Amino acid sequence: MRLFDSLPVKNISRRPFRSSALILLSFLLCFLITGGSLIIFGLQSGLHSLQSRLGADLMVVPYEATTKADIGNIVLQGNTGYFYMDKKKLEEIRNLEGVGKISAQFFLASCSASCCSTKVQIIGIDPQTDFTIQPWIEKSYGKNPAYLEILVGNSLNAFAGDTMTFYGTKVKVVGKLAKTGTYLDTSVFCGPDTIRTLITAAKERKMFDFGNLDPNKIVSCIMVDTADGYSVDEVMNEINLHVRKVRAIRTAEMIANVSDQLEGTSSIATALTVAVWILSLIILSLAYTMMTRERRKEFALLRVMGASGKMLSGILLIESFLLSAVGSVMGAILAVGMSEGFSALIEESMKMPFLLPEGFRLIALVLGTTLLSIGAGALSSAFSAAKMSKIDAALTLRSE
Repeated sequence: MRLFDSLPVKNISRRPFRSSALILLSFLLCFLITGGSLIIFGLQSGLHSLQSRLGADLMVVPYEATTKADIGNIVLQGNTGYFYMDKKKLEEIRNLEGVGKISAQFFLASCSASCCSTKVQIIGIDPQTDFTIQPWIEKSYGKNPAYLEILVGNSLNAFAGDTMTFYGTKVKVVGKLAKTGTYLDTSVFCGPDTIRTLITAAKERKMFDFGNLDPNKIVSCIMVDTADGYSVDEVMNEINLHVRKVRAIRTAEMIANVSDQLEGTSSIATALTVAVWILSLIILSLAYTMMTRERRKEFALLRVMGASGKMLSGILLIESFLLSAVGSVMGAILAVGMSEGFSALIEESMKMPFLLPEGFRLIALVLGTTLLSIGAGALSSAFSAAKMSKIDAALTLRSE
């Protein structure tokens, strides 16, 4: 029995070219399936993360901002920009019927010139009222940054204890936030007093056209959640009708295009993955069929030596399992490594948020695709194994 137990390994090592070719097929199959699945799940996780970070039913911005700037690019993709409106709009909207939670945010685009450490989007929030970004900050950092302290997104090359400069004003990095796969990973966050100081510094240096705006009397956008019993459309129409020079936008509409694009991309990627799996199954089946025909004499001799048909079938199945396992594991490892290494490039090229699954979800996904690839190899050899188990040793040897 030991002889036959060691035969699969010996057969694999005795024919390195044939074994390498079969390993390569399994490697490519698992790499494509795992990589495609990671991209699909990464895009879905990124969109979900973006939805949770927006977190509000409505975003209210200056009306001029909707005509002079692409709000979607600034808010969804993190393109640096700024726009402001009178702080009084906050109270006007707060007093409208149907308005529940409400909080202001401040935007400031830094420059890559000598006045600033790097070009990023600086976002100021009011930790007392914010209900979109603040929960994420509390989970990642645990407390609110003090005056002239900032928190940096996960993708920025800055860490706690570092000092950064924006418009001649030095600020201290006190924490790095958890990865979201969205524009927030390349943004900087601070409290209202800090952002007003930075806006004042930018205005004094005449870096932007602020006009006569007073940094202490402006906000960039207002996040609104509707109260219970009111629809989003009702509150949106109420704001657009009664508050001048602003526009209320449904956050769901802002990500609608991203969601539609993701749905189309996922459908295509899923179809391609299924097609690759089926094609690989056909190619592997042909490969094992050709390999089995070449080894007819070998298996006939084993039958003469006392091996049963079931044992011959087992040898072939063990060989295919070992070869598929080696190739699949290698393919899965490379797919995970490339997905991690090129996540920023994927996000930038597809213009969509991208967040790879972590922990148990990542392990379960990779394990599932690896087992699927190994199963394809075993399934491909099953027909050849069944046929080989019925081989007529005497007839085969006479024909050889």
